Amino acid sequence: MEKTATRYYMRIDLFHRLVHAVLMTTFIGLAATGLPLKFNWAPWAEGVARTLGGFGAILFMHKAFAVLMTLSFLVHLGYVFQLAFVKREKGVFWGPASMIPQLQDLRDMAAQFRWYFGRGPRPHFDRFTYWEKFDYWAVFWGMAIIGVSGYMLWYSAFFAQLVPGWAFNIALLVHSEEALLAVWFIFAIHFFNNHLRPQKFPMDPVIFTGRVSEEEFRAERPLEYERMRQQGKLEAMASDPPYLWLRNLARIVGFSAVAIGFLLFGMTLLAF
Repeated sequence: MEKTATRYYMRIDLFHRLVHAVLMTTFIGLAATGLPLKFNWAPWAEGVARTLGGFGAILFMHKAFAVLMTLSFLVHLGYVFQLAFVKREKGVFWGPASMIPQLQDLRDMAAQFRWYFGRGPRPHFDRFTYWEKFDYWAVFWGMAIIGVSGYMLWYSAFFAQLVPGWAFNIALLVHSEEALLAVWFIFAIHFFNNHLRPQKFPMDPVIFTGRVSEEEFRAERPLEYERMRQQGKLEAMASDPPYLWLRNLARIVGFSAVAIGFLLFGMTLLAF
């Protein structure tokens, strides 16, 4: 009997994959250069500094990564603004395809925990899960707080004309501690939610390939699948299977990011 070819659907377009690639690269770069500055007394920090040309070179690279991350953040804001206020697309700020937390997310979270303890069925999800929205807003909030405090420290001469001196002490504390929290969150919680949980282990390649099989789509996002089918939009999402080179690239980049993340995470624990 002839085996039916697997169908694939595009869930993440090229624009969002590129923005995520820049965000992922710059975040790892900021963590790799910021942690040696924060824990400069640790032996491993001194070794990293010598390898990269000294703490001055590390600070330069840290600022360069910060500029690139800021640009990706502004591009994302511009994209959301265009969708909401130029194209006037419905559902940007509310509805099943919105990243805004809604009452249904609380219901899904409660149902998920009941399922964990065998007290109910596994919940069905739409375009975004409650933990994906949590990840999104954690990063959004963190980028705003870390970015503002970081630029205050970078351009201290300018901001000194606007704020009192004690504000820079607060900025340094906020920048340092919020950045450490972000490192712990991304390299532990985010990596687990998206790559290391049992349903996805050892890695979910969708953020790199953009594509999911029909079986995976129906199993993990049944509400979105059915909604797209009823609205006649499912066929528009149909895609070719991810190319072999793209799947291999996803594995290389994904495993490298996870390995670097765990290494940096371990270094922070070692410093304590």
